[in-house]
Amino acid sequence: MVIPRAGRTVAVHPHADLYGSDRVFLESVSTMATDVLAVVSKDGPLIDALRHRDVPHVIKDFPVLRRVEIRTPRHALAFLLRLLRSVVSLTWWLRAQRTSVVYVSTIAAPEWLLAGRLSGARVVCHVHESDVPMSRPTRTLLLSPLVAAHLVIANSENCRAWIRSSLGDRAARRSRVIHNGVADPAPAAVAPRPSRSGARRRLVVVGRLSANKGQDIAISATALVRRAGFDVTLCLVGDSYPGYEDYLAGLHTLAAAEQVDDVTVFTGFQDPRPHVEAADVVLVPSRIESFGLAAVEALLLGRPVVATRVGGLPEVIRAGETGLLVDPDAPRALADAIIDLLGDPEAAAAMGRAGREDARARFSMAAYSERLSEAVFGPPGSP
Repeated sequence: MVIPRAGRTVAVHPHADLYGSDRVFLESVSTMATDVLAVVSKDGPLIDALRHRDVPHVIKDFPVLRRVEIRTPRHALAFLLRLLRSVVSLTWWLRAQRTSVVYVSTIAAPEWLLAGRLSGARVVCHVHESDVPMSRPTRTLLLSPLVAAHLVIANSENCRAWIRSSLGDRAARRSRVIHNGVADPAPAAVAPRPSRSGARRRLVVVGRLSANKGQDIAISATALVRRAGFDVTLCLVGDSYPGYEDYLAGLHTLAAAEQVDDVTVFTGFQDPRPHVEAADVVLVPSRIESFGLAAVEALLLGRPVVATRVGGLPEVIRAGETGLLVDPDAPRALADAIIDLLGDPEAAAAMGRAGREDARARFSMAAYSERLSEAVFGPPGSP
């Protein structure tokens, strides 16, 4: 067991929801040293979860890097000025906290990387992002604050490859891959869903409503599955970022155009587990996905999964054994995979069982916590 160095650990997360990276942050800080302070940019469900686990926390306003913040040169300049002012104030704040380690979750809070380094603390950035389509110069600029980190944790080999392609081998050598850990659900929750002749089948997608997550592809695939004679519903669990409501409106429009609006359910933000437990097939139709937490959670619940062959998902799904992989942006391929599983319930159940055992072996919370602790705190005497 690695003994954390003397001083406070400040763990920073830019969001306050409870989606993939938010829940990974919650699990991460729950396993860190007793003298850890979680810092979140605003109030939200994550704050309630930290409070429930008795994790010390503060809400501290700081710039969060999102596309909407840098959509024009004028917006980008304004964001840069706010960021630089924040670096100065955060450096003094970290020193006042007697901070020895700064753990920054995601690349959306670059000012903390710079402030942490200037404060003299050990800086670790946990990257949950992946190969977002953009030019090489833009990628390099986006990831350049990582050079301030003593260590970069990538949540998949795909994520690490993205860092290498953007910043070169030197940055990659200061990174290591730690797959996310996921808590194993209670055994009662993984019983196979009863198969009832003639019953309507349920398809479920869990995740933030955004183009990256591909809910539009799931809607189009659902229409194709219904046209093939399968009585299915589609449940979309999640909501959109503030400022991205147009995508949500577009999903409603698409569902109506595909004539599946009567069987498409938008739940908003909710605990996804009951919906996954009730699913016949869980879909992960992402266009971009650095890891695939929703896929692992579905596997642990013994549900057959169809995911896209992008990002870290091929590291999570063993194609043909624990789930099915299809090309992204391909509603027909997604629909065909769904039809294969719905048409052979025994094979789908066997795949669900295999997926659960594989996920338990490779993504356990105990193994994740041990690897994370060693990475964040480092061996005694390290910089």
